[in-house]
Amino acid sequence: MELPKFKNEFNRAGIELLPHRAPFLFVDTLFSADETGALGEYTFTFEKNDFFKGHFPDYPVVPGVVLIEAMSQVAGAAVVARGVLGEKAAFAFASVENARFRTPVRPGDRLVTVVRIIRERVPLGVYEVKGYIGGEADDKGQPAVEATVKCMLMNGRK
Repeated sequence: MELPKFKNEFNRAGIELLPHRAPFLFVDTLFSADETGALGEYTFTFEKNDFFKGHFPDYPVVPGVVLIEAMSQVAGAAVVARGVLGEKAAFAFASVENARFRTPVRPGDRLVTVVRIIRERVPLGVYEVKGYIGGEADDKGQPAVEATVKCMLMNGRK
């Protein structure tokens, strides 16, 4: 299965686009985005993600809430990259619906997130997010998680 193509290629680090910082930044790269969706990735490792020490230490997996956060951050990075809110964008969950966890995500797994924009009008964005693991190059890989997230879109200026 091939990854979707979006009009604007960014190939920008999440740290350049999001207000989040370690240990709660879960976007390594935003590859592309447009008014229909976005594509980004994050690789989970023991070095970056302390939660592996306590979340099933004999069989470490990424907590579901972290997966939802990681995929939502890709949507947020796309909002910033596309200039929807300006430089000081801020986001907050309004709801998470229809979450399905298909395959455990483990240390060393690269989560490729595909975002489909359902509706995006300030102050609310609605996004279908799907995460895949194990893909190579243009291949999505194995479905791992999906959800519909609603986020409040705010200008973060004081």
